[in-house]
Amino acid sequence: MVALAHSSSQLLHSPPPPGRLRPPRRRVVVRCGIAEPSGEPAPMGQKTKYRDGFFEKAFMTLFARKMEKFAASPARGQGGGGGGGGGGERPKGWLEYDYESFVDVSKRVMQGRSRAQQQEVVREVLMSMLPPGAPAQFRKLFPPTKWAAEFNAALTVPFFHWLVGPSEVVEVEVNGVKQKSGVHIKKCRYLENSGCVGMCVNMCKIPTQDFFTNEFGLPLTMIPNFEDMSCEMVYGQAPPPFEEDPVSNQPCFADICSISNPSASICTKLQA
Repeated sequence: MVALAHSSSQLLHSPPPPGRLRPPRRRVVVRCGIAEPSGEPAPMGQKTKYRDGFFEKAFMTLFARKMEKFAASPARGQGGGGGGGGGGERPKGWLEYDYESFVDVSKRVMQGRSRAQQQEVVREVLMSMLPPGAPAQFRKLFPPTKWAAEFNAALTVPFFHWLVGPSEVVEVEVNGVKQKSGVHIKKCRYLENSGCVGMCVNMCKIPTQDFFTNEFGLPLTMIPNFEDMSCEMVYGQAPPPFEEDPVSNQPCFADICSISNPSASICTKLQA
């Protein structure tokens, strides 16, 4: 999911030459139209209220429509082998999608698919959003350097706040070098609204890591915190194999996930 928003922003913004641009020294924080009185995400156990505008709804519609063809029909509520959404309902028009309906499309994409199949759908959607030759162009603009990692971290904060909520650029250490190529997501909106560990891992974390690392050539590791629903993104750091990643042993959110199996020690959506 993260890569969806990020790849679109890359099409609109080409970076100046590295010699004339330095990543911002000040901390970059974007507050994502939060409607909470505090201006901060709601505490764990409460759902954050957002005030989405034209920009946010346009992105929700764009990505939901791309994913809809892979989603199970809402009328059936089962299956999901592709060709979705054909249960007789009128297709939603532009700006008719809200965040809840966007998440619902993601849930229907998961239905009837293995972990690998879910991740492949996200990859196909990502590729469909890009013009021909975009990954190769990205590799030319953003070779895997400290500057490229920091630039992409800075770009991440404003361009997908609609998807994950407020975030900020933070300093991280990559291969023994400190750099401003980390992004701290305070409370991920996607995880908060889906309440699903499997969606977080299969529809966001793994495909986004793979897309940046393998298609764009810029390593990325995402580290979700299932205790408070925050997440760390580290540009420039290669992700571990799934079997060695702590998320591979993560149990369901039994109390909030509508498709959880409370008796399972590990989220069933993380099993092959």
